[in-house]
Amino acid sequence: MKKRIFLDYASSTPVDTAVFREMVPYLKTVYGNPSSIHSFGQKTRAVIEESRSRVASFLHTSPQEIIFTGGATESNTLAVQGVAHKKRKGGKPHIIISSIEHESVRGACETLRERGEVTITELPVSPEGLVDLKEVARALREETVLVSVCYVNSVIGTVQSIAEIGGILAKKKNRWGEKVLFHTDAVQAAHYQDCNTQELKVDLLTLSAHKIYGPKGVGVLFVRNGVGISPLQRGGGQEQGMRSGTENVPGIVGMGKALQKIGSPERRVMNIRIRQARDRLVRGVLRGIKGSVLVGSAEKRAENNAYIRFPGVAGADLVLALDRKGIAVSTGSACSEQTQGSPHVLNALGIGEKESREGVRITLGKYTTVSEAETAVKEIIRAVSLLSRL
Repeated sequence: MKKRIFLDYASSTPVDTAVFREMVPYLKTVYGNPSSIHSFGQKTRAVIEESRSRVASFLHTSPQEIIFTGGATESNTLAVQGVAHKKRKGGKPHIIISSIEHESVRGACETLRERGEVTITELPVSPEGLVDLKEVARALREETVLVSVCYVNSVIGTVQSIAEIGGILAKKKNRWGEKVLFHTDAVQAAHYQDCNTQELKVDLLTLSAHKIYGPKGVGVLFVRNGVGISPLQRGGGQEQGMRSGTENVPGIVGMGKALQKIGSPERRVMNIRIRQARDRLVRGVLRGIKGSVLVGSAEKRAENNAYIRFPGVAGADLVLALDRKGIAVSTGSACSEQTQGSPHVLNALGIGEKESREGVRITLGKYTTVSEAETAVKEIIRAVSLLSRL
Protein backbone atom coordinates (compact mmCIF):
# COMPACT_ATOMS: atom_id res chain seq x y z
CA MET A 1 0.00 0.00 0.00
CA LYS A 2 1.33 3.42 -0.98
CA LYS A 3 2.26 5.62 1.97
CA ARG A 4 -0.03 8.61 2.40
CA ILE A 5 1.49 12.07 2.83
CA PHE A 6 -0.11 14.51 5.27
CA LEU A 7 0.53 18.15 4.42
CA ASP A 8 -2.30 19.75 6.38
CA TYR A 9 -0.67 20.26 9.78
CA ALA A 10 -2.35 23.66 10.19
CA SER A 11 -5.70 21.86 10.42
CA SER A 12 -4.60 19.31 13.00
CA THR A 13 -1.58 17.33 14.15
CA PRO A 14 -1.11 13.74 15.33
CA VAL A 15 -0.81 13.35 19.08
CA ASP A 16 2.84 13.08 20.08
CA THR A 17 3.74 9.71 21.63
CA ALA A 18 5.02 11.28 24.86
CA VAL A 19 1.84 13.36 25.11
CA PHE A 20 -0.36 10.29 24.64
CA ARG A 21 1.54 8.29 27.24
CA GLU A 22 1.08 11.04 29.79
CA MET A 23 -2.66 11.19 29.07
CA VAL A 24 -3.38 7.45 29.34
CA PRO A 25 -3.67 7.15 33.15
CA TYR A 26 -6.28 9.93 33.18
CA LEU A 27 -8.33 8.05 30.61
CA LYS A 28 -8.27 4.73 32.47
CA THR A 29 -7.20 4.64 36.12
CA VAL A 30 -7.14 8.20 37.54
CA TYR A 31 -10.69 9.25 36.77
CA GLY A 32 -11.99 11.23 39.76
CA ASN A 33 -13.92 14.44 39.26
CA PRO A 34 -11.44 17.26 40.03
CA SER A 35 -14.13 19.17 41.92
CA SER A 36 -14.56 16.30 44.42
CA ILE A 37 -12.84 16.63 47.80
CA HIS A 38 -11.99 12.94 48.18
CA SER A 39 -8.60 11.54 47.16
CA PHE A 40 -9.80 10.40 43.71
CA GLY A 41 -10.80 13.96 42.87
CA GLN A 42 -7.76 15.55 44.45
CA LYS A 43 -5.42 13.47 42.30
CA THR A 44 -6.98 14.86 39.15
CA ARG A 45 -7.11 18.36 40.64
CA ALA A 46 -3.37 18.17 41.30
CA VAL A 47 -2.54 17.17 37.72
CA ILE A 48 -4.70 19.98 36.32
CA GLU A 49 -2.73 22.48 38.39
CA GLU A 50 0.55 20.90 37.30
CA SER A 51 -0.55 21.28 33.67
CA ARG A 52 -1.61 24.86 34.33
CA SER A 53 1.90 25.58 35.59
CA ARG A 54 3.38 24.05 32.43
CA VAL A 55 1.23 26.29 30.25
CA ALA A 56 2.12 29.32 32.36
CA SER A 57 5.82 28.52 32.04
CA PHE A 58 5.52 28.36 28.25
CA LEU A 59 3.74 31.73 28.17
CA HIS A 60 6.05 33.29 30.81
CA THR A 61 3.16 34.14 33.09
CA SER A 62 1.51 32.93 36.31
CA PRO A 63 -0.76 29.86 36.62
CA GLN A 64 -3.59 32.07 37.90
CA GLU A 65 -3.75 33.68 34.46
CA ILE A 66 -4.49 30.42 32.62
CA ILE A 67 -8.03 29.27 31.82
CA PHE A 68 -8.61 25.88 30.21
CA THR A 69 -11.39 25.74 27.60
CA GLY A 70 -12.87 23.32 25.09
CA GLY A 71 -10.76 24.67 22.24
CA ALA A 72 -9.62 27.76 20.36
CA THR A 73 -13.09 28.76 19.16
CA GLU A 74 -14.33 28.87 22.74
CA SER A 75 -11.23 30.76 23.88
CA ASN A 76 -11.60 33.34 21.11
CA THR A 77 -15.31 33.75 21.80
CA LEU A 78 -14.69 34.13 25.54
CA ALA A 79 -12.02 36.75 24.89
CA VAL A 80 -14.13 38.83 22.50
CA GLN A 81 -17.57 38.51 24.05
CA GLY A 82 -16.26 38.37 27.60
CA VAL A 83 -14.64 41.78 27.18
CA ALA A 84 -17.66 43.24 25.35
CA HIS A 85 -20.13 42.05 28.02
CA LYS A 86 -18.31 43.67 30.91
CA LYS A 87 -20.76 46.13 32.48
CA ARG A 88 -20.24 49.76 31.47
CA LYS A 89 -22.48 52.80 31.73
CA GLY A 90 -23.20 54.83 28.61
CA GLY A 91 -21.80 54.39 25.13
CA LYS A 92 -21.42 51.34 22.92
CA PRO A 93 -18.14 49.36 23.12
CA HIS A 94 -15.94 49.39 20.01
CA ILE A 95 -13.81 46.42 18.91
CA ILE A 96 -11.01 46.43 16.33
CA ILE A 97 -10.01 43.26 14.45
CA SER A 98 -7.92 42.63 11.36
CA SER A 99 -9.72 41.84 8.11
CA ILE A 100 -8.07 38.39 8.01
CA GLU A 101 -9.03 37.09 11.45
CA HIS A 102 -10.05 33.48 12.00
CA GLU A 103 -13.75 32.69 11.55
CA SER A 104 -14.22 32.23 15.32
CA VAL A 105 -13.12 35.80 16.07
CA ARG A 106 -15.14 37.17 13.17
CA GLY A 107 -18.16 35.13 14.22
CA ALA A 108 -17.99 36.32 17.83
CA CYS A 109 -17.81 39.93 16.64
CA GLU A 110 -20.62 39.49 14.13
CA THR A 111 -22.91 38.06 16.82
CA LEU A 112 -22.28 41.10 19.00
CA ARG A 113 -22.83 43.45 16.09
CA GLU A 114 -26.09 41.77 15.07
CA ARG A 115 -27.38 42.24 18.62
CA GLY A 116 -26.46 45.91 18.46
CA GLU A 117 -24.07 45.53 21.39
CA VAL A 118 -20.85 46.79 19.76
CA THR A 119 -19.40 48.54 16.75
CA ILE A 120 -16.63 46.80 14.81
CA THR A 121 -13.72 48.14 12.77
CA GLU A 122 -11.81 45.78 10.46
CA LEU A 123 -8.21 46.80 9.83
CA PRO A 124 -7.07 46.53 6.21
CA VAL A 125 -3.96 44.52 5.38
CA SER A 126 -1.29 44.93 2.73
CA PRO A 127 -1.23 42.71 -0.40
CA GLU A 128 1.15 40.51 1.62
CA GLY A 129 -1.38 40.15 4.43
CA LEU A 130 0.26 42.41 7.02
CA VAL A 131 -1.41 44.93 9.32
CA ASP A 132 -0.07 48.48 9.13
CA LEU A 133 0.76 49.67 12.65
CA LYS A 134 -0.38 53.19 11.75
CA GLU A 135 -3.82 51.80 10.92
CA VAL A 136 -4.09 50.33 14.42
CA ALA A 137 -3.46 53.72 16.05
CA ARG A 138 -5.76 55.46 13.55
CA ALA A 139 -8.67 53.07 14.27
CA LEU A 140 -8.73 53.70 18.03
CA ARG A 141 -11.74 55.53 19.46
CA GLU A 142 -12.83 56.69 22.90
CA GLU A 143 -15.11 53.62 23.07
CA THR A 144 -12.50 51.05 22.01
CA VAL A 145 -12.39 48.21 24.52
CA LEU A 146 -10.51 45.51 22.57
CA VAL A 147 -8.11 45.01 19.67
CA SER A 148 -7.78 41.44 18.35
CA VAL A 149 -5.11 40.58 15.78
CA CYS A 150 -4.15 36.99 14.90
CA TYR A 151 -0.45 36.22 15.51
CA VAL A 152 -0.10 33.83 12.54
CA ASN A 153 -2.84 33.68 9.94
CA SER A 154 -4.30 30.20 9.61
CA VAL A 155 -4.59 30.39 5.82
CA ILE A 156 -1.57 32.23 4.41
CA GLY A 157 0.73 31.94 7.43
CA THR A 158 1.66 35.62 7.69
CA VAL A 159 3.15 36.70 11.02
CA GLN A 160 1.91 39.97 12.49
CA SER A 161 4.00 42.39 14.57
CA ILE A 162 2.20 41.54 17.81
CA ALA A 163 4.75 43.04 20.21
CA GLU A 164 4.71 46.32 18.30
CA ILE A 165 0.91 46.48 18.36
CA GLY A 166 1.03 45.68 22.06
CA GLY A 167 3.40 48.58 22.53
CA ILE A 168 0.99 50.96 20.79
CA LEU A 169 -1.87 49.87 23.05
CA ALA A 170 0.10 49.60 26.30
CA LYS A 171 -0.92 53.01 27.65
CA LYS A 172 -4.13 53.59 25.70
CA LYS A 173 -7.29 54.08 27.77
CA ASN A 174 -10.92 54.44 26.73
CA ARG A 175 -13.73 56.66 27.93
CA TRP A 176 -14.43 54.33 30.86
CA GLY A 177 -10.88 54.71 32.11
CA GLU A 178 -10.03 51.14 31.13
CA LYS A 179 -6.89 50.04 29.31
CA VAL A 180 -7.63 49.14 25.68
CA LEU A 181 -7.19 45.38 25.84
CA PHE A 182 -5.18 43.41 23.30
CA HIS A 183 -5.99 39.83 22.29
CA THR A 184 -4.13 37.58 19.90
CA ASP A 185 -5.10 34.21 18.52
CA ALA A 186 -1.76 32.39 18.74
CA VAL A 187 -3.06 28.97 17.72
CA GLN A 188 -0.87 28.72 14.61
CA ALA A 189 2.02 30.58 16.24
CA ALA A 190 2.75 28.43 19.29
CA HIS A 191 5.08 26.00 17.55
CA TYR A 192 6.94 28.60 15.51
CA GLN A 193 6.92 32.00 17.26
CA ASP A 194 7.90 33.38 20.65
CA CYS A 195 4.79 33.37 22.85
CA ASN A 196 6.24 35.22 25.84
CA THR A 197 3.18 37.21 26.93
CA GLN A 198 5.33 39.78 28.73
CA GLU A 199 7.29 40.64 25.59
CA LEU A 200 4.22 40.50 23.35
CA LYS A 201 2.37 42.91 25.69
CA VAL A 202 -0.92 41.07 25.19
CA ASP A 203 -3.76 40.94 27.71
CA LEU A 204 -5.44 37.84 26.29
CA LEU A 205 -4.00 35.00 24.18
CA THR A 206 -5.52 31.86 22.67
CA LEU A 207 -3.92 28.43 22.23
CA SER A 208 -5.20 25.06 20.97
CA ALA A 209 -3.77 21.64 21.84
CA HIS A 210 -4.49 19.81 18.59
CA LYS A 211 -2.37 22.24 16.56
CA ILE A 212 0.74 21.42 18.63
CA TYR A 213 0.68 17.60 18.70
CA GLY A 214 -1.79 17.46 21.57
CA PRO A 215 -5.38 16.14 21.74
CA LYS A 216 -8.48 17.69 20.21
CA GLY A 217 -11.09 19.36 22.39
CA VAL A 218 -8.92 21.46 24.69
CA GLY A 219 -7.67 25.02 24.51
CA VAL A 220 -6.29 27.81 26.64
CA LEU A 221 -7.15 31.43 27.19
CA PHE A 222 -4.50 33.52 28.91
CA VAL A 223 -6.13 36.40 30.80
CA ARG A 224 -3.74 38.86 32.38
CA ASN A 225 -4.31 39.59 36.05
CA GLY A 226 -6.62 42.55 36.48
CA VAL A 227 -8.41 42.06 33.16
CA GLY A 228 -12.13 41.72 33.79
CA ILE A 229 -14.20 39.55 31.46
CA SER A 230 -17.68 38.06 31.77
CA PRO A 231 -18.02 34.26 31.52
CA LEU A 232 -20.01 32.73 28.67
CA GLN A 233 -21.42 29.94 30.82
CA ARG A 234 -22.15 29.65 34.52
CA GLY A 235 -22.50 26.65 36.76
CA GLY A 236 -20.04 25.04 39.15
CA GLY A 237 -17.54 27.87 38.97
CA GLN A 238 -14.62 25.88 37.55
CA GLU A 239 -11.65 27.71 36.01
CA GLN A 240 -11.99 30.67 38.39
CA GLY A 241 -15.64 31.02 37.40
CA MET A 242 -14.66 31.77 33.81
CA ARG A 243 -15.48 28.35 32.34
CA SER A 244 -17.92 26.30 34.39
CA GLY A 245 -18.17 22.59 33.68
CA THR A 246 -16.17 19.52 34.65
CA GLU A 247 -12.66 19.83 33.28
CA ASN A 248 -11.37 17.62 30.46
CA VAL A 249 -8.57 16.16 32.57
CA PRO A 250 -6.84 13.95 29.93
CA GLY A 251 -7.01 16.81 27.42
CA ILE A 252 -5.58 19.30 29.89
CA VAL A 253 -2.75 16.90 30.73
CA GLY A 254 -2.05 16.54 27.00
CA MET A 255 -2.08 20.31 26.52
CA GLY A 256 0.45 20.84 29.28
CA LYS A 257 2.77 18.12 28.00
CA ALA A 258 2.55 19.32 24.38
CA LEU A 259 3.55 22.85 25.38
CA GLN A 260 6.34 21.52 27.58
CA LYS A 261 7.75 19.64 24.58
CA ILE A 262 7.63 22.54 22.14
CA GLY A 263 9.19 24.78 24.78
CA SER A 264 12.37 22.68 24.59
CA PRO A 265 15.53 23.84 22.71
CA GLU A 266 15.05 21.06 20.14
CA ARG A 267 12.09 22.98 18.70
CA ARG A 268 14.37 25.50 16.96
CA VAL A 269 16.29 22.79 15.12
CA MET A 270 13.05 21.08 14.16
CA ASN A 271 11.59 24.32 12.80
CA ILE A 272 14.68 24.94 10.67
CA ARG A 273 14.25 21.50 9.14
CA ILE A 274 10.54 22.14 8.51
CA ARG A 275 11.32 25.49 6.86
CA GLN A 276 13.97 23.96 4.62
CA ALA A 277 11.56 21.27 3.43
CA ARG A 278 8.84 23.91 2.91
CA ASP A 279 11.20 26.11 0.89
CA ARG A 280 12.22 23.18 -1.29
CA LEU A 281 8.59 22.37 -1.96
CA VAL A 282 7.71 25.99 -2.82
CA ARG A 283 10.68 26.37 -5.18
CA GLY A 284 9.81 23.13 -6.95
CA VAL A 285 6.15 24.06 -7.44
CA LEU A 286 6.79 27.65 -8.58
CA ARG A 287 9.44 26.50 -11.05
CA GLY A 288 7.36 23.62 -12.32
CA ILE A 289 4.03 25.41 -12.79
CA LYS A 290 3.93 28.53 -14.90
CA GLY A 291 1.88 31.34 -13.36
CA SER A 292 1.72 29.80 -9.88
CA VAL A 293 2.04 32.37 -7.09
CA LEU A 294 2.98 32.20 -3.42
CA VAL A 295 0.33 34.23 -1.57
CA GLY A 296 1.30 36.29 1.47
CA SER A 297 4.62 37.56 2.77
CA ALA A 298 7.64 35.44 1.87
CA GLU A 299 9.63 36.76 4.83
CA LYS A 300 7.07 37.25 7.61
CA ARG A 301 5.61 33.78 7.39
CA ALA A 302 5.36 30.73 9.65
CA GLU A 303 8.04 28.18 8.77
CA ASN A 304 5.56 25.45 7.88
CA ASN A 305 3.11 27.36 5.67
CA ALA A 306 2.84 27.70 1.89
CA TYR A 307 -0.34 29.01 0.28
CA ILE A 308 -0.04 28.82 -3.51
CA ARG A 309 -2.46 30.04 -6.17
CA PHE A 310 -2.82 28.20 -9.47
CA PRO A 311 -4.69 30.50 -11.89
CA GLY A 312 -7.48 28.70 -13.71
CA VAL A 313 -7.50 25.71 -11.33
CA ALA A 314 -10.12 25.41 -8.56
CA GLY A 315 -8.44 24.76 -5.24
CA ALA A 316 -11.12 22.28 -4.13
CA ASP A 317 -10.58 20.24 -7.32
CA LEU A 318 -6.82 20.17 -6.68
CA VAL A 319 -7.35 19.06 -3.08
CA LEU A 320 -9.47 16.13 -4.26
CA ALA A 321 -7.06 15.23 -7.07
CA LEU A 322 -4.13 15.13 -4.65
CA ASP A 323 -6.15 13.15 -2.11
CA ARG A 324 -6.64 10.45 -4.73
CA LYS A 325 -2.84 10.28 -4.91
CA GLY A 326 -2.58 9.96 -1.14
CA ILE A 327 -1.57 13.57 -0.41
CA ALA A 328 -3.58 15.72 2.01
CA VAL A 329 -3.62 19.52 1.56
CA SER A 330 -6.49 22.00 2.06
CA THR A 331 -8.10 25.09 0.59
CA GLY A 332 -7.72 27.03 3.83
CA SER A 333 -8.82 26.99 7.44
CA ALA A 334 -10.33 23.62 8.37
CA CYS A 335 -13.18 25.52 10.05
CA SER A 336 -14.24 26.80 6.62
CA GLU A 337 -13.21 23.88 4.40
CA GLN A 338 -16.80 22.93 3.61
CA THR A 339 -17.30 26.39 2.09
CA GLN A 340 -14.19 25.80 -0.05
CA GLY A 341 -11.64 27.83 1.84
CA SER A 342 -11.44 31.23 3.49
CA PRO A 343 -12.11 33.71 0.67
CA HIS A 344 -12.32 36.66 3.08
CA VAL A 345 -8.58 36.32 3.73
CA LEU A 346 -7.71 36.36 0.03
CA ASN A 347 -10.25 39.10 -0.68
CA ALA A 348 -8.62 41.27 2.00
CA LEU A 349 -5.34 40.97 0.05
CA GLY A 350 -7.03 42.39 -3.03
CA ILE A 351 -7.58 39.02 -4.70
CA GLY A 352 -10.92 38.70 -6.53
CA GLU A 353 -13.72 36.30 -5.58
CA LYS A 354 -13.01 33.82 -8.39
CA GLU A 355 -9.24 33.99 -7.96
CA SER A 356 -9.58 33.44 -4.19
CA ARG A 357 -10.86 29.92 -4.92
CA GLU A 358 -7.78 28.98 -6.95
CA GLY A 359 -5.32 28.24 -4.16
CA VAL A 360 -4.34 25.50 -1.76
CA ARG A 361 -2.72 25.66 1.65
CA ILE A 362 0.20 23.29 2.15
CA THR A 363 1.41 22.99 5.74
CA LEU A 364 4.27 20.80 6.89
CA GLY A 365 5.01 19.42 10.34
CA LYS A 366 7.64 17.71 12.42
CA TYR A 367 7.02 14.33 10.78
CA THR A 368 7.31 15.67 7.19
CA THR A 369 10.37 14.39 5.33
CA VAL A 370 12.25 15.94 2.41
CA SER A 371 11.30 12.90 0.36
CA GLU A 372 7.61 13.55 1.04
CA ALA A 373 8.03 17.21 0.03
CA GLU A 374 9.67 16.16 -3.24
CA THR A 375 6.93 13.63 -3.97
CA ALA A 376 4.32 16.31 -3.30
CA VAL A 377 5.97 18.64 -5.82
CA LYS A 378 5.78 16.01 -8.55
CA GLU A 379 2.13 15.16 -7.82
CA ILE A 380 1.08 18.83 -7.58
CA ILE A 381 2.69 19.59 -10.96
CA ARG A 382 1.01 16.56 -12.50
CA ALA A 383 -2.43 17.33 -11.00
CA VAL A 384 -2.38 21.03 -11.96
CA SER A 385 -1.38 20.11 -15.50
CA LEU A 386 -4.32 17.71 -15.82
CA LEU A 387 -6.86 20.06 -14.22
CA SER A 388 -5.81 23.05 -16.31
CA ARG A 389 -6.67 21.09 -19.47
CA LEU A 390 -10.21 20.25 -18.35
